[in-house]
Amino acid sequence: MAEPLIFYFDFSSPYGFLAAREIDGLAARHGRAAVWKPMLLGAVFKQNGMQPLLNIPLKGAYAKRDMQRETRRLGVDFRLPDSFPFASISAARAFYWLWERNPNAARRFGRALFEHAFVAGQDISKPEGVLAVAEAEGLERDAVQAAMQDSVIKARLRQEVEGALAAGVCGSPYVLVDGEPFWGYDKFPRIEEWLEKGGW
Repeated sequence: MAEPLIFYFDFSSPYGFLAAREIDGLAARHGRAAVWKPMLLGAVFKQNGMQPLLNIPLKGAYAKRDMQRETRRLGVDFRLPDSFPFASISAARAFYWLWERNPNAARRFGRALFEHAFVAGQDISKPEGVLAVAEAEGLERDAVQAAMQDSVIKARLRQEVEGALAAGVCGSPYVLVDGEPFWGYDKFPRIEEWLEKGGW
């Protein structure tokens, strides 16, 4: 089987939300899988001296309009949570814990976390919000709660963030196709074309 697509994203990213709805289908159409790797945009902002997109004058107002326009085009219910932008550390820790046990369940959980934030407009920045999604997905609350405080899982997330920065990840979503980087949900048509043609 061909190498998997490496899918970097932050659970606080609206464009990551849209990408998470499509990445597995895109990969499967080309005989591939997708490896999901949540990371933390805060580390990227610290590295490049930026701030959250919607906080940037002019660009933030445009981005908010673009998010609404793109989700209307796709027919996707969309709502920014009141807490936006928000921290996604708890969500990412819970995800990595589950990914080690069951990647398919982790994908479902990841999509559910995104929908809780960007369809229902609910807060997933704190452990309680993550646990509410976990319970709705049939996961054991106590196990997920313990995982978010587990030193091994905390170290795993730190390593994944460091690995993302080392790989050049500069935003969410960011996809590596055989080492070729594509940044942004708007690049998904180019990823499809790249896979169809074998690159150019």
